[in-house]
Amino acid sequence: MEETLRILVCLGFALLLIMLRLDAARCGVAEYLDEAVGSALAVLRRRLSWYGLGLAFCAVILIVHPDPEGQLGLRIGDDGAMLLAGLGLAAIGAAQAAGVALVRSGRLRLPSPSAYPWGIANALTTALVDEVAFRGVILGLLLATGLDAVVAVVVQALVYALATRTGAPGSDPYLLALSLAIGLVGGWLTVATGGIGAAFVAHGVTRFAAFAFLGAAGSSRDASDGPDGRADRGRRGEPDGWQAVGPQGSGVRSG
Repeated sequence: MEETLRILVCLGFALLLIMLRLDAARCGVAEYLDEAVGSALAVLRRRLSWYGLGLAFCAVILIVHPDPEGQLGLRIGDDGAMLLAGLGLAAIGAAQAAGVALVRSGRLRLPSPSAYPWGIANALTTALVDEVAFRGVILGLLLATGLDAVVAVVVQALVYALATRTGAPGSDPYLLALSLAIGLVGGWLTVATGGIGAAFVAHGVTRFAAFAFLGAAGSSRDASDGPDGRADRGRRGEPDGWQAVGPQGSGVRSG
C-alpha cells in the first residue's frame, strides 16, 4: 500500500512537470525563439522560478519513488553504452541543427558571448526536466504496466511533443519534428541503456546546438522586440543579434 502511494505521488509530480513544460514559453525557456516578454528582471525571475520548480519536482520524484533507478531508469545507465550512444547522437543532433541553419540562411550564425550562460543553463535544465518526466516517469510507468516497449516509447514521445506545444498553429514544423525525434530517440536510448543518461546527453547537446545555430530559448527578448518579433525572425530564417560565421561575415552582428 505504501509503495503504491509513493508511486502515485511521483506520478502527480510528473504531471506537475508536464504542466510546467506547458508553461515554458511564458517563462522564456521554451523552444526556438522564446516568447518571454517584459523587463529583463521579470524574465529573469520567471526563468529562475521555472528552473527551480523543475529541479525541485525532479528531486522529489527521485526521493519518493520506491525504485527510481530500476523502474523509472533515473540513473546514468550502462556506462559504455551510455557514453557511445549519448555522444554519437549528440553529434548527430548538433549536425542537424547546423544543417538546418545553413539551409535557412546560407551560413552559420552564433549568439554574442553574453547569451551563452543562459543558453547552456536552459539546454541542460530543460533537458533534465524533460528526461526525468517523460523518459523517466512516464515511460517507466508505461513499461511497468506491461506495455510493449515500442508502443510505450511512441506514446511518451507523442505526449512529450504535445507538452512542448511545438505543434501549435503557426509554429515551425521543424520544431515539431525535432520534438518527436527527441522523444523517440530518447525513449529508445533509455530502454537500450537502462537509464536516462544517454538521452540527457543527446538532448542537452541538441538543444544547445539549436540555441546556438537557430536562436532558441535562452536568448534574451523583451517587449522592445514587439509582438511580431517571433514571426519576423522566423521569416528571415535567422535570429537577431547572432554573429555570422564564415568568410562572408565572421564577427559581424546581424539585425
